[in-house]
Amino acid sequence: MDIFVNIFFWIFVFAIVIQFFYALFFFLRLSFYKSKKGTFNGGVSVIICAKDESENLARNLPSFLEQNYPTFEVIVVNDQSEDGTKYLLQDLEKKYRKLKVVTIDDHIISRAGKKFALAMGIKTAQYDYVLLSDADCASVSKNWIKEMSASFSEKNIVLGISPYKKEKGLLNKLIRFDEFIVMIQYLSFALAKTPYMGVGRNLGYKKSLFFSVKGFASHMHIASGDDDLFIQEVATRNNVAIQIDSDADITSIPKDTYTDWLYQKKRHISTSKYYKRLHKILLFLFPFSQVLFWFLAIILFVFHSSLYPFPNGLILISSLFLGRILLYYFVYFNAMKKLRHFDLFFLFPIIEFAYLLVQLFFVLLKSDYKQKSWK
Repeated sequence: MDIFVNIFFWIFVFAIVIQFFYALFFFLRLSFYKSKKGTFNGGVSVIICAKDESENLARNLPSFLEQNYPTFEVIVVNDQSEDGTKYLLQDLEKKYRKLKVVTIDDHIISRAGKKFALAMGIKTAQYDYVLLSDADCASVSKNWIKEMSASFSEKNIVLGISPYKKEKGLLNKLIRFDEFIVMIQYLSFALAKTPYMGVGRNLGYKKSLFFSVKGFASHMHIASGDDDLFIQEVATRNNVAIQIDSDADITSIPKDTYTDWLYQKKRHISTSKYYKRLHKILLFLFPFSQVLFWFLAIILFVFHSSLYPFPNGLILISSLFLGRILLYYFVYFNAMKKLRHFDLFFLFPIIEFAYLLVQLFFVLLKSDYKQKSWK
């Protein structure tokens, strides 16, 4: 038994080293990041795709149409909706002159997912820069376009964030912690000049990038990926900016059942196999080292007396364990504040352990994913 405990110990140390690497090389960049205020006054086209979203559009669309920005338009692509979306948009067009509606007729056959609808919106866009969001999302500020487009003065891609609304219950906390982990990764990686994804609920880029790769042509056969796979294709070390100012937030309502969240997570995981090799490795090592850390910590705390040649095995293991926990408390303190997730700070590391158990469950079931309607 002693030999196995010693092997587990060194794997445990290796996992902690990996965790330190991610914290110090990637995540600290976001913790101490200070937003840069650029100046951009060019025209911006906001594009929102909708499929049977009349209720969401009625509630959320005004937040995009009533922006404090001099030159913009809002394009809503009505993708063969069967509810009252058509009539709602007709009424809103009379009220808002900046609203432009693109309708995809019923007889048009397109692949699963919203890529065809999004491509139609981008091709229709009047201006050279586009901002993307969804019908079930809302801007929290009338300065959203101003804040998101500010970086267009220097960069061609802007990665925003879209925090889920805070609600009661364990599921909401797990979803929002998962969201925080995704955010801190794609934002920190972008700051480290290794951009790999954005979120389609709050994303901006120059139209010429879209046309330079023929839109979504290379992955049109994949239902999802209009945000992450596209960013994989067009992002470089130097053409990506992030925007985490609170006025640039887009909020949305999280899933309210574990089944729906499971489906959403499996959909996201299904596109990761198409990522670049470097991104696959980086995105695998971090959660893998987390799982190793927790799993082996439990084993070593139980069998610490068998650890050789360390007579004070329990003290050594406890020191390593607490060192890693305290480091992430330090890193997450500023990061959670910046990303509006600070209420989860006091639940760490308990929520991290629960989250990892759920993540393992998702990974085991990822092969069961089948695309439904993109709505």
